[in-house]
Amino acid sequence: MHITLHDKALEIRLSAAAQKALARRATPLVAEMELLFSCLLRKRVYFGEALDDTTPAGDCLAVRFKPIMTRKCSVAEGGAAPPSERFPLENPRPYVPNWLSIDYRRGEWVGNFGYAD
Repeated sequence: MHITLHDKALEIRLSAAAQKALARRATPLVAEMELLFSCLLRKRVYFGEALDDTTPAGDCLAVRFKPIMTRKCSVAEGGAAPPSERFPLENPRPYVPNWLSIDYRRGEWVGNFGYAD
């Protein structure tokens, strides 16, 4: 499936398990692709139900792209969530990924996104 997100094509790849789990939902699942700008880049996919600022991807799925930036760079923080804030991009299109993959394993949503095909 393909959608347009911030004027860029985004391919959404759903596993068979994800397709079945989505079909059982009464409300849309939101997949939020977070790109963290810090000392290094980090990317994560979060799942939830808040439909604010999302783009529909069918009846049971909506997606959102959220760039954020840490307030400071500290490697010592390790896995702790660094203090961060939304990073408003004048033109988010170059940062929107090319694909988003979603799976459903052991009762949990799992996602990944990338830029190379």
